[in-house]
Amino acid sequence: MHAPRLLTPADIPGAMRLKEAANWNQTEQDWRNVMAVEPEGCLGIECDGRLVATTTAVRYGRQLAWIGMVLTDPVFRGRGFARRLMEHALDWLRASGTEWIKLDATDMGRPLYARLGFADECAIERWGRAPGAAALAIPASALAVPDFAAMDRAAFGTDRSALLELLGAGEAAAVPEQGYAMGRPGSKAAYFGPCVSLSPAAARALVSWYVAQHAQETIYWDILPENRAAIAIAQEFGFAPLRRLVRMTLAGRPGVAEFAHNDENVFAIAGFEYG
Repeated sequence: MHAPRLLTPADIPGAMRLKEAANWNQTEQDWRNVMAVEPEGCLGIECDGRLVATTTAVRYGRQLAWIGMVLTDPVFRGRGFARRLMEHALDWLRASGTEWIKLDATDMGRPLYARLGFADECAIERWGRAPGAAALAIPASALAVPDFAAMDRAAFGTDRSALLELLGAGEAAAVPEQGYAMGRPGSKAAYFGPCVSLSPAAARALVSWYVAQHAQETIYWDILPENRAAIAIAQEFGFAPLRRLVRMTLAGRPGVAEFAHNDENVFAIAGFEYG
């Protein structure tokens, strides 16, 4: 039986092979980030000395954990590796007292997650923008740490400052006391997100900042489509929908209070592996 084990930085080349087979956008730095934020939650299965499946679980305190990077080598699909990794991750999260567990499910993964008890919460869409000229409409200031931590916590529902500190080492900007945004490179496209804003006007300024920096690149932006203001801004800047996933949720233990969050102020998620 192929038992799950913890991933290490030495596994990143193998993990990247799995990511490439799935045609996802993550980079080696994304794998390093998730291992840095939650080293105990990064799991893999080996077969004949080769990494053939992965799953990650990032905890944000006890309130929430996020499942991501659920990948299986196409040659090894159908052997139950993804289910084994998911069950191992869920057992670990429940044992640690995690109250809620979420993920963004592809069509391929959704039936497995439903069998494990996850329920649909909402849709989530990836939008893309092809290279093309764009002007910076409204300047955004340099990111100020005190401006975004509490704002992000109120929108996302719990503290993810350790993750944001890592992501903020890349590109980041803020409209003081109104909103912040970050971006990072991807293997297929530049990635816009996360972005939290108290107003569509501030969100538009942050989108214009990022698009101006990457106008000659393809850009990905993951949006909760119920945020109609985010959809309108995306259309204004030439983005179009590319694919749709389903956000799913699972209570980590019986009787936990409802997880409070404010998607109206979430204009871009941090990534399917982070929420």
